[in-house]
Amino acid sequence: MKLAASRPVAVVTGASSGIGKSAAGKLAARGWQVIGVGRDMRRCAAAEAEIAAAARDGGGFTMVRGDFTLMAEVSRVAGEVAGRAPRLDVLINNAGGVRDRQVITAEGTEATFAANHLAPFLLTRELLPLLRVSAASQPPGTARVIAVSSSAHRVVDGLPWDDLQSFRETPPTLAYCRAKLATILFTRELARRLAPDGIAAQAMHPGVVASNFAAHGDAAMRAHMAAADTVSPDEPAETLAWLATEPEGGRDSGRYFYRKAEETPAEAAQDRAVAARLWEASAALLARLGF
Repeated sequence: MKLAASRPVAVVTGASSGIGKSAAGKLAARGWQVIGVGRDMRRCAAAEAEIAAAARDGGGFTMVRGDFTLMAEVSRVAGEVAGRAPRLDVLINNAGGVRDRQVITAEGTEATFAANHLAPFLLTRELLPLLRVSAASQPPGTARVIAVSSSAHRVVDGLPWDDLQSFRETPPTLAYCRAKLATILFTRELARRLAPDGIAAQAMHPGVVASNFAAHGDAAMRAHMAAADTVSPDEPAETLAWLATEPEGGRDSGRYFYRKAEETPAEAAQDRAVAARLWEASAALLARLGF
């Protein structure tokens, strides 16, 4: 189904459940045309029916399935989005997660790094032409890329350049923390590169959310989440919708937010030279994979 060029379009990854589903629903209810991306067939079907029924004021919702541990799947999803959407106003890179052990994908990447960093990097790059279409006809900062990071980025003090994907024996939660640091660094460099196009890039921390986030985590992670004081996915989703639609989200690109307020990320996430180096390393890795 081809979307209308006259109404705003958003893409939300990880939209079959949790924060992504809630954020997609909030945008569709505000009259946005939303394309969600999810992996599980059953959850995707349920989310599509629920959100499409709640859409208002000309809004709508449709799902595209894809496994974001595989860059071939990310590329295919980007092609499907481009085939449906004549423009893209907001891309919310929400999909990610933590695992209970190291998983090497069929493409030879480490799954946590692939899903949390490489996938949004590639998806954003592939969808930039659509974002530029929207940006060209609107005030600067109207078109936006929003990334879901985590306060877990504060656990690490940098990235291991000789083992960027954490192939060496590494606790899975540490690999996740590194990937979420990469998310903020990617956002910082993306903001710099897209400034001439008038496209804003922001990152946010969702808090400890009652969702299926830790379903694939190790026992310690599951126990931590079970004991934690969690919030509903609707709370961080409200921040995502706010960043997508309100003026603050388009101002001063490259910032980090929590509960609709700017926060200062860890020192390791503020290094512009490291952000640029990560961009080049990520692009080189994708090139070796054929993307």
